[in-house]
Amino acid sequence: MSQHHDPAPAMAENQEVPHADRAAAGTAGSPSDPARPRRELVAWRNAIFAIFFLSGLSLASWVARIPAVRDDVGLSTQGVGLVILAGSIGSIVGLIAAPPLMARFGARLGMAGVLITVSVGLVFVGVGGSILPSVPMLAIGLVLFGFGNGAVDVMMNVEGAEAERELGKTVMPLMHAFFSFGTVAGAALAAAASALGIVVAAHLGVIAALIAVAAIVAVRFVPVREELGDDPHTETPREPWTVRLKRGLAVWTDGRLLLIGVIMLGMTFAEGSANDWLALAVVDGHGYDETIGAAVFTVFTISITAARVLGGPFIDRFGRVAMLRAMAVIGVVGLSLFIFSSEPWMLIVGTALWGIGCSLAFPVGMSAAADVPDRADAAARVSAVAMIGYCAFLVGPPVIGFLGQHFGILNALLLIVGLMVVAGLAAPAAREQSGPRARVRIPS
Repeated sequence: MSQHHDPAPAMAENQEVPHADRAAAGTAGSPSDPARPRRELVAWRNAIFAIFFLSGLSLASWVARIPAVRDDVGLSTQGVGLVILAGSIGSIVGLIAAPPLMARFGARLGMAGVLITVSVGLVFVGVGGSILPSVPMLAIGLVLFGFGNGAVDVMMNVEGAEAERELGKTVMPLMHAFFSFGTVAGAALAAAASALGIVVAAHLGVIAALIAVAAIVAVRFVPVREELGDDPHTETPREPWTVRLKRGLAVWTDGRLLLIGVIMLGMTFAEGSANDWLALAVVDGHGYDETIGAAVFTVFTISITAARVLGGPFIDRFGRVAMLRAMAVIGVVGLSLFIFSSEPWMLIVGTALWGIGCSLAFPVGMSAAADVPDRADAAARVSAVAMIGYCAFLVGPPVIGFLGQHFGILNALLLIVGLMVVAGLAAPAAREQSGPRARVRIPS
């Protein structure tokens, strides 16, 4: 992992976070926990950046080769939909399985294991989608691929929230931006592979090997945390994993956590629906051609990524509640411009505001869910809201499709406007609970 040097002269390379600040922030599991050296914090943060990047890389690598797989296997449009459904089912199972997997194996081993599962799935997809065309093999590969990505989505957000908490600054939006960077890299590599005539199996095989090796290397820089299920190899006996799992399930009775889930639901619904329907809405709803549709979708992706790269300092400056309310207003204005636009500039501005509006809710929701003193409860809470968010991401597009079939695609998007309003109203649930966090000058 890359190491950065802080320009502040007062901060030595191995200077520790002040213990009193960490205790006030609730970052330590107990008052006796030692502060972590700055070098370790930077390496931990960078490792989670890498995990987010690898997840995005894997997703884009598969999605970009769907046309080639369709042609090699001879799938109809309905057939493509069915094999994609296999991946979606795997993702949902992975989201549900993540908490018990973390309780049993820990976050470190869990992240490495499920990313290796992603790699195995990619190999099956590559072989079954090109050199040995087979729908069953392709479906099995997508189930494994979806399961691994669904599970790592939860685990990396749990670890990301823990790393952010000890860093004492908001970095979750930037972590999610690294997922976007991974999708860009994956799409670019897939385009290059296609242009060079590289068979899908070879392309996805290389990506799979890269992901597996990088995951094993990255988790070595993630600290062992008993409260996240990692085995500290000490003489102190741990609670049985079944007890830890039951305690994790108990967080679903917390009203504040469920309201954070409402924020995640509304904003993630908006993001997931844009990914699948924005370009089509430009073409079918506004009557522009496919090139304009793709260009407008590019505006959305750039907007959401830029907002996540730049959003952390604004959250630290103005607080979670103010930023979530502002994002809800921006999103509602943007969607309204997009839906009711009569001029191209309104469409473009509306799309940009739509992307900005739904950019920060997911990472801010993760931080808010983790904002409790008990770190074991924090992990379970982050896992719960991650499941809500990712389920909304998966369920949102089909719902918009159903409504669009009956009422028109632009009218269907009005549902997202309503959900964004509800998310904004629920914003106070994300208010900081632990008081001032430690301020550690860690370069972004």
